[in-house]
Order: sequence, then structure tokens, then C-alpha cells
Amino acid sequence: MTEARYTPLRERHESLGASFTDFGGWQMPVRYTSDLAEHHAVRQAAGLFDISHMAEFTIEGPDAAAYLDYALAGRLSTMAVGKAKYSLLLAEDGGIIDDVIVYRLGGDSFLIISNAGNRDAVAAALPERTGGFDVIVADVSDGYALIAVQGPASEAIVSQIAGVTELGAPWSDQKYYAWSDALFLGHPLLIARTGYTGEDGFELLVRAEDAADLWDAALAAGSPHGLVPAGLAARDTLRLEAGMPLYGHELSLDTKPAQAGLGRVVASDKEDFVGKSSTGADGARVLVGLEAEGKRAGRAGYAVVAEDGTVLGEVTSGALSPTLGHPIAMAYIDPASADAGTTVYLDVRGTKIPATVTALPFYRRKK
Repeated sequence: MTEARYTPLRERHESLGASFTDFGGWQMPVRYTSDLAEHHAVRQAAGLFDISHMAEFTIEGPDAAAYLDYALAGRLSTMAVGKAKYSLLLAEDGGIIDDVIVYRLGGDSFLIISNAGNRDAVAAALPERTGGFDVIVADVSDGYALIAVQGPASEAIVSQIAGVTELGAPWSDQKYYAWSDALFLGHPLLIARTGYTGEDGFELLVRAEDAADLWDAALAAGSPHGLVPAGLAARDTLRLEAGMPLYGHELSLDTKPAQAGLGRVVASDKEDFVGKSSTGADGARVLVGLEAEGKRAGRAGYAVVAEDGTVLGEVTSGALSPTLGHPIAMAYIDPASADAGTTVYLDVRGTKIPATVTALPFYRRKK
């Protein structure tokens, strides 16, 4: 039996009364007070998340950009220093090994952040693709912690965190999917304007040994703005409202990018990359949003059926939306039933509940 892993912030979570759950082999805070309160805080003010279970890999060398163009589905070589990009690590057959965010740290230097549960798979796949490239891939996950501040007050909060100095770019220049270097208590800090909630927000990459001090400083800076610590339960309903996929639910080795609505992420005009020949949907079920009335939500694994009971697909994620007040879900269904406005039915413990196929996302923040 594998021993449970904890992030460097375990003591902080315990002192705040967090409940823990297993997530990708890590014991992570699922909530501190209430799922709803934490969700609404992020939509209305800000939430503080520990995401230190995520994995980090550095890619360095003269061929780093060319290597990533081959190893990942997107075109990374054209990304400017200071920018970040969402991409996919595909298997030879086009299935998704993981979805990742890539940061260009310098001309020949990149950082990849991957999902915690896929760390071993990513750590195996990346080095396997280095043949012919002058590049070094390193798994640096254990040396870092990652903390997210998400919500409309996030910029005001992060700009006031005590101990942050030498910001590489002014806050006004910190656009979405960009990053800046800085120092925290004299040590390197990467501040990225990225997130997984559908709100404005930042993810702060810091040395593991500085994580607790940064967490405390962020809580102190956020207190006047309504910041609360938030757990995985709120994170899940937030990302669902924002139509963001979760590996193991919407994404898997059996999923092709086009099925998941991620065809835009694939630079199919590249000369070659791993999985290039097999990224299409080919008539397979496709990912859609579903909205229903009432309070009974479809959950992962529930069938999606036609009026006559014919199975059309399956729910991958679902919840009663705290923001919208009605049930929402993501599901893979047959393409013939996937047009927006189509009525299908959720099989909720034997009861057919009508739902309408809806374009994702369910929620967009006001900019």
C-alpha cells in the first residue's frame, strides 16, 4: 500500500480545520468550512488554494523549443518569453496522457506543470521523446510548492503580499497566461496569471521550504479583501462551471483532443509530433455541456439517454451549480445528439430528468 503524501502546507491546513481527501495519491484539503461558502468567496472576492501536489518539469537546452514542438501537441516554439500556454501530451495513438501548462522562462528554458496523478506518466514520456534533441528534462516537483489566489480581488491581494520584491514586470502588464519572476523573502518566486476556476487569479511557484511563509503572507494580505482558504470541493464546482476538463473525468488515454473540444490546442500543421496521426474524433462521442432544471444533478457515471431510453452517452462531471442555481454537467454523448439546444435525459437513479445540450462554459466572468 502506497503511503499517502502531504504537501508542505499540511500543518497550515490542519490548523485551519481542513477535512482531507485522497487526490492522485496526495492527502489534500477538500474543505475548511463549507463547500458553498468557499465557492462563493472565489466568485465574489478570493480563495486561497494549495495546489502543491501538481508536478513540475524543466526543459532546458539549445533544442528545447524544437523538442517541445515534437513532444507536445501545441506549437511552443513561437511562444514569447514571459508567456504560458495550455497544451497536451499525447500518446502515439492520440490519446491524452495529460493536459499541461508550459511556461517559457527563457530562449532555451521552459517549465511544464502537469497533473499530480499523472506525474509518473509524464516523467516517463518526456525523456522518451528527447532522441535527436540537445535538451535536458528534469523532474523538479519535490523542490517546489504551488499556491493559487483566485477571484476578482486576486490582483489586489497578490500585489500586497508582504515579502514579495523585485517583480519582473508591472502588475498592469500581467495579462492572462503570462508570468513574472520575483523574489519572496529573497528567494525565487514565479507569479503566473493562470488558474482553474474561471476567475481572474494567480498561481505562485515557490521553494517548498518557503511555502508556509507565503501561505501566511497571502492570508494576511487577503484578509481585508474577503479571501478564504478553499479546498478541492470548491475547486471542482468552480472549474465545472467554467467548463474546464479534469483528467480522469473529461480527459484520459482513451480520449482524443477533438472529442474533448480541444482540437484548437493541436497544431496539426506542424511537420511532426507524437500522436499527430490520431487526434480526430472519428465519429466517437464528444464532450458537451448539459443544463437541467430543479435540484437533482447528474453525477459522473450517470447515463445520458434519449426519450425512448436509448443510451446516448455518460456524464463525466456534474453538480448543482452554486453560482447558477441549477444542475449542470459535462458528458460525452453521440455526435448526432450533441447540437446545442437538443433535449436529452439524465438517468438519475432510474428517473429521467430532461437536460438541454449547452455550449461550454456554463459561466464566464465579467471582465
